[in-house]
Amino acid sequence: MTLVSRVASAGVDDWPRAEAALRCTLSFASCYIYAPRGEGLLSAGARLLCRRVKEGEPKWLPRYAGQVAELCARERLFAQLFARDAWLVPVPGCRPRDTQSTAAGQLAVALHGLGLARGVWPGLARQVPVRKSATALRGERPTVRQHYESFSVREAPRGLFHRLILVDDVITRGRTLLAAATRLRVKFTHADVRAFALVRTLGFLSRADRLLAPCTGVVYWAGGDARRQP
Repeated sequence: MTLVSRVASAGVDDWPRAEAALRCTLSFASCYIYAPRGEGLLSAGARLLCRRVKEGEPKWLPRYAGQVAELCARERLFAQLFARDAWLVPVPGCRPRDTQSTAAGQLAVALHGLGLARGVWPGLARQVPVRKSATALRGERPTVRQHYESFSVREAPRGLFHRLILVDDVITRGRTLLAAATRLRVKFTHADVRAFALVRTLGFLSRADRLLAPCTGVVYWAGGDARRQP
């Protein structure tokens, strides 16, 4: 049985509804950069940082979250993203499991502990696994639709839906975040859904000149795929 047919059999195959929600851009922010093929010491440092983040190392994730909080307090960065009444929603990993045990879940807990949101709501779950993008060939990476159809939304507490901030460890093209945001928007049509990824991938960068490079941008749907800017 294929991924799509397995999800359809679970009763969550509602892609036609998602296509309308995909017309809305997704605002996102990130803090660090990662150049997977970059040369030099800084590029090597970026790869080390990315590995620490992906592995959810308890020694390092709170430090990186602290940098985000410091940027918010000292330089007023991400002021349009984090809010006292916002709920952080960790993006699940590729396989069904406890969302808060993932790097994204641990990062969300750390950000909440620093006062950047009202709470953490593990409202998204994987119903079926998807291929891990980092180890897949370019043409075999999960599509936005495959991500979307693999997600389900848990029942939420009353009064949750003013602002939901998706939290992920790394953003590359933005397919996972766009699919997750669309799944939430289909369920909660009046929610303000945004996203934060600690690290953003710059695959074209040959040599990094810094690790800390905070930015805000958008992920949008164009030509049947996700696009990220910047």
